[in-house]
Amino acid sequence: MGGIFTSQNKVRPGTYINFKAIAAPLSTLGTRGVMTMPVAMSWGATITELFSTDLVDGNSVSKIGFNADAPESLLFREALKNCYKAIVYRLDTGGVKALASIGDLNLVAKYPGIVGNDITVSVVVNGANFDVLTYYNGKQKDKQTVAVSDELIGNDWVDFSYTTGTLTANVGTPLITGADGTIVDATYETYRNAIATYTWQTMAIPYVTTLESDFLEYVTQLREVQGKKVQVVLYNDVTSDYEGIITVAQGYTTDNYTVSPTQFTAYFAGLTAGALPDESNTYHKIIGATSIVYPDDITPYTNDEIIAKLKSGKIVISNRQDSAIIIEQDINTFRTYTPDKDYSFSKNRLIRTYDEIATQLSLIFSLTYIGKIDNSSDGRNLYKSDVIDWLNRFQTTGAIKNFNGADEVTIYQGEAIDSVVIDLVVQGQDAMEKLYMTITVG
Repeated sequence: MGGIFTSQNKVRPGTYINFKAIAAPLSTLGTRGVMTMPVAMSWGATITELFSTDLVDGNSVSKIGFNADAPESLLFREALKNCYKAIVYRLDTGGVKALASIGDLNLVAKYPGIVGNDITVSVVVNGANFDVLTYYNGKQKDKQTVAVSDELIGNDWVDFSYTTGTLTANVGTPLITGADGTIVDATYETYRNAIATYTWQTMAIPYVTTLESDFLEYVTQLREVQGKKVQVVLYNDVTSDYEGIITVAQGYTTDNYTVSPTQFTAYFAGLTAGALPDESNTYHKIIGATSIVYPDDITPYTNDEIIAKLKSGKIVISNRQDSAIIIEQDINTFRTYTPDKDYSFSKNRLIRTYDEIATQLSLIFSLTYIGKIDNSSDGRNLYKSDVIDWLNRFQTTGAIKNFNGADEVTIYQGEAIDSVVIDLVVQGQDAMEKLYMTITVG
């Protein structure tokens, strides 16, 4: 038993899920809210852009084979609880498309996987023509009225082929032999290469993997060579020491379902992607969570264990004083502080701030100045003015503080005739996290 709920008055046991769509942000200061993850799927293209609205309005069924309340949608639901779009890569390989035939009309499922076995096609006489009807789980998804087979076009579910073009009436033929693929390590590299050309903020790897060093090298390359300020969320990465890597090792349960520690990577990646530079996820409450899932049935962490894990750059789920289940601290794995990279680089809110500044000022330069404006004093001062204007507006969001305009932005020609150098000073704003209180009585 399941479905949605409007009030907590259900009688029958079951899963009742309301999924609220997250709207795309409308901001002139940059757009966040996009995560990506590789997923083993039973239906779907190699790369699918799945929106939170798709899970609400049912458009997800043709994309991933399921709607929001299906158990198979758990990873997608978790990813999209706090951001508006997930770029999903189909990680499995070797799957088989379901097949069938009606006379000399051949039916082939659009994608590999067992979902194809729930597709049925009927051919019904309609005067001098035929209605060719495609059903998924008993619901009509497509109808085409044609005289011969060569007038048919493939739909979201089935591709058609034929020999003679003659159609034969049939009350309904199910497609069969569809099979899921498997995950192999080599596919992760294919995924990394493919997804690098898309725009996203956070990647989740919702599986146990031994490829942590590969993802560390990958995100370092993106951040420091290509200038793409992104982060990767991994399960139980115990070695990384870098602001581009976040690691989790716990999950949570609700009254109706369990999110495993590996699946929680999707939740945290969506949460991070959807957070603005002026938002911290420290003490973020996980709505509906009733208990914490620990890896390998470990007992709840002690206070000393929580402190040790936070110091080692691990995300910790804990119980607040009112028993709510929360994210203890919004941090990444960076923990070896230097004069050039201090404690602030371990705080994800500040990383979002620094990344947003780098991304948006680079975008302004790329769109307006490269190849268009002379590298003269006047041209450079135009860019300086745009930088100051953007940073002033950014300061109004609360992401930075104490920015004093021209006093903290210096711009000059670089060593080459076509190069520009800009030096600026910004101070990130963090959220309150620690209260030290002294009470004097008597």
